Amino acid sequence: MLDRDGFRPNVGIILLNHKSQVFWGKRIRTHSWQFPQGGIDRGENPEQAMFRELHEEVGLMPHHVQVLARTRDWLRYEVPDRFIRRDARGHYKGQKQIWFLLQLVGHDWDLNLRATDHPEFDAWRWNDYWVPLDVVVEFKRGVYEMALTELARFVPHLDWRGDGRPDNHGNHNRHERGHGQRSEQGHFSRSGVALELPPGASFEPDPQTSQPVNGEGKK
Repeated sequence: MLDRDGFRPNVGIILLNHKSQVFWGKRIRTHSWQFPQGGIDRGENPEQAMFRELHEEVGLMPHHVQVLARTRDWLRYEVPDRFIRRDARGHYKGQKQIWFLLQLVGHDWDLNLRATDHPEFDAWRWNDYWVPLDVVVEFKRGVYEMALTELARFVPHLDWRGDGRPDNHGNHNRHERGHGQRSEQGHFSRSGVALELPPGASFEPDPQTSQPVNGEGKK
């Protein structure tokens, strides 16, 4: 289902734990990490799609979360032709997304990556809210930055004015505390931010190795 401009309606989910850390899932059989997201089916509104995707990808039900906020408007990104299936080129342009900020009111053990017979993730972890955007695939960086920035003011105990926020290159504001500089085995360190990732893992697919995007696909 594409709009007249060639964008597929989609929802993104930023899920917080009680420490205001965010959920990241590792795409199944890949080394790619990302927020939960998925397409809006015909007849669904964005909130209905969000709760369906929340259960399909993370195994949570509406009573496990509290909706804190959502982006006001669609956030769009265009997908480069080399990521688009040949038969979708010319009419599929990219994704337009509504992002939801959710607070987990349940427990970690409520998360279930095998809630359906078509799982999206095979591992998950909690990360700090602000992530270095240079580890996100380039064509998604703008949407990630816009969603995180717009929703930051609704995150409990987060300095949403930007003192600890990385720029597009993963560099932090001069007021950021100098922790996380050391890189240890099993950690990824970029501009002072240490992230626990498996060897060779990244937040998003490398443009040289990722699979083409299916223009009519779910993600």
